[in-house]
Amino acid sequence: MTALIFIVVIVALIVVHEFGHFVAAKLSGMRVDEFGLGYPPRALTIGKWGGTEYTLNWLPFGGFVKIYGEDGGELKDSRAFGARPRVLQALVLVAGIAMNLVFAYALITGALASGTPRALAPDEVAHASDVHLAVASVLPGSPAARAGVATGDVILSADENHTSFSGADPAQFSAFVNQTGGATVSLLVRDTNGNEETLPIHPAAGLVPGNPSRYALGVEVATIGIVPLSLRDAITQGAALTWGATILTVQGLWHFFSGVFTFSASLSQVSGPIGIAGIVGNASAQGLGDLLSIVAIISINLALINLIPIPALDGGRLLFVLIEGVVRRPIKPSVARAINTVGFVFLIILMLVVSAHDIAKLIS
Repeated sequence: MTALIFIVVIVALIVVHEFGHFVAAKLSGMRVDEFGLGYPPRALTIGKWGGTEYTLNWLPFGGFVKIYGEDGGELKDSRAFGARPRVLQALVLVAGIAMNLVFAYALITGALASGTPRALAPDEVAHASDVHLAVASVLPGSPAARAGVATGDVILSADENHTSFSGADPAQFSAFVNQTGGATVSLLVRDTNGNEETLPIHPAAGLVPGNPSRYALGVEVATIGIVPLSLRDAITQGAALTWGATILTVQGLWHFFSGVFTFSASLSQVSGPIGIAGIVGNASAQGLGDLLSIVAIISINLALINLIPIPALDGGRLLFVLIEGVVRRPIKPSVARAINTVGFVFLIILMLVVSAHDIAKLIS
């Protein structure tokens, strides 16, 4: 089931991206020969409208748009990609990236409207579903950290001798821990993979600023639950969250690729197809809101990665268009193909290395 969901997600992301190229090319007066779902060989032709063939292909891992003259050479036809003004060429290349960002915004808005787990205000708890107490942060070196408590863990219950705690109120949980006087607390937690474990922890004093006599575990907890937003609030908050996620993704990609050139990049920061499939599978098991949110993040990553000026990506092709605009003549098709081939090989090698790292993580 996970594999099927992953394929559907990848197809949706790629088709949305290619649809952006398709619409922009049509509006720019370019000749679009084919819009295909899946990759060749061709299975069947759905039909032909407006000079474009719509096809289904045998390899169900995405889609493609075939724009006349996009590989250079055909400049005599005014509808060829290379014959159109370079500003229109650039817009067509950027359109796929823009569509992935718009798609991410739509997904995040849908996730907020359907309801996703988030920190709740006290007045929201009564109207929320799947309410639980979650670990928001763990103080390094604290009793909780030494016991193995991690950010994102759900606290199901806590027991000390003949007293116990269960619920989702952070204040009541803190009071329970303080009342133990430092005696061992058995904390039942569920980690982000769904595994449950009982952890014995000795609360310690001196961890709470301004209250050194208070006993604590060294965790910050929050009430988490699901409260669907109104469509109006989902639209406005979705825009803010999409913008924030985009900025964070830009920073993450910059940090990673700058690390590649300084040989300090860590593969723990990235996931290949295998790792992404696992993430999508876990999100789908948590509910529709989680799945939509994860797919939105992947869509943002796909958009921004495509913007990187690496040959074979939209960013690389956009760089060619900018160079041609400066030198006022087209790059020789043979040179462009050679550079794109090198870029494609680099991407394949990177994907294989990341996939091997994903497999190693699964084995370990």
